Amino acid sequence: MNDIDGFIRGLAIWAIPVLFAITVHEVAHGWVAWKRGDPTAMLMGRLTLNPLKHVDPFGTILLPGMLLLLHSPFLFGYAKPVPVNFAGLRDPKRDMVLVALAGPLANVLMAFIWTFVLWLGAHLPGPLAYLSEPMQLMGQAGILINVVLFLFNLIPIPPLDGGRVAVGLLPAGPSMALSRVEPYGFLILIVLLFTGVLWTVLGPAFVVVRGLFLHLGGMP
Repeated sequence: MNDIDGFIRGLAIWAIPVLFAITVHEVAHGWVAWKRGDPTAMLMGRLTLNPLKHVDPFGTILLPGMLLLLHSPFLFGYAKPVPVNFAGLRDPKRDMVLVALAGPLANVLMAFIWTFVLWLGAHLPGPLAYLSEPMQLMGQAGILINVVLFLFNLIPIPPLDGGRVAVGLLPAGPSMALSRVEPYGFLILIVLLFTGVLWTVLGPAFVVVRGLFLHLGGMP
């Protein structure tokens, strides 16, 4: 029963932050692509905050669910990538960078929003004090998932956003070489994850960035 209670409690705390983190991330990509000349995401109905339009069966449902059942200290997930026709952008090389950066920057914005939720939860007046704990827990969860997505997506390995930024900024030769890595990108990331290299690289930045947001939210 305790496991079931813990699962339900974790789901209640994490569901909204995770869904909004991955949904807004993808919508940001599609919105910037639309503004830069590619209407693909808009025409496919992906410029919406309705999470159902962005659900990936594994990344949005199974992966977070398994992490909850395994009592992971945090959740991670992803949505279906928003389709972008880079050839349809006004300046494909430059605009690819803008489209790629939109997702991580959206996560930074959401981290600030959840920081406010965290702060507000600690300053509720008496009649609303019963909401204090869930708001603070949800605020912490929102900060964590958005910081994770921000840093993870900045890794310069295609098809992650950082990889697309690097492809767009590098000179032609290195850019082409890096773009050829894309079919193997997720395999490389899995190897980095299970060898501990990924956390070794991202861990210190995660601790610092998350700590800054928590401090802004009033936590020591």
